[in-house]
Amino acid sequence: MFPDDVERLAREVIEAAAARGRMVAMAESCTGGLVAAALTAVPGSSAVVERGFVTYSNAAKTELLGVPAGLIDSLGAVSGPVARAMAEGALARSAAQASVAVTGIAGPGGGSADKPVGLVHFAAAGPAGVVHLERRFGDIGREAVRLESVRTALGLLLDRIGA
Repeated sequence: MFPDDVERLAREVIEAAAARGRMVAMAESCTGGLVAAALTAVPGSSAVVERGFVTYSNAAKTELLGVPAGLIDSLGAVSGPVARAMAEGALARSAAQASVAVTGIAGPGGGSADKPVGLVHFAAAGPAGVVHLERRFGDIGREAVRLESVRTALGLLLDRIGA
């Protein structure tokens, strides 16, 4: 279902979380659950995948993850602070010890001069705190942006599990 490198990375996340006795949660917007799908494709993932939130709308980000509506109103859903709030919300609303959040503009439309198609913000939270990462993949096509986002999210989650 996923390219070999994504399957390998998902397996590494599952193995690292299992080795540390940690559960993981995902808060996804532009990836629409693909990070969770990659993780749950790994046998044994049920031991570490606690839950996933697909929060495509701004209302879902607020209702399910507790992202302040004012934060979204002032900065937009595609921003570092919103990604951080999503990751923190996923931890607060689950039994997980590590989380990853993804919010971006996959295209083909929806971009602007300030926030072009291919802009994706990531955040991961864990015992060592929260980290944010911004990527500008460019207008490489909707599916390519989403797949690159899955790769980035899994790598960031792996880092937080180990930190």
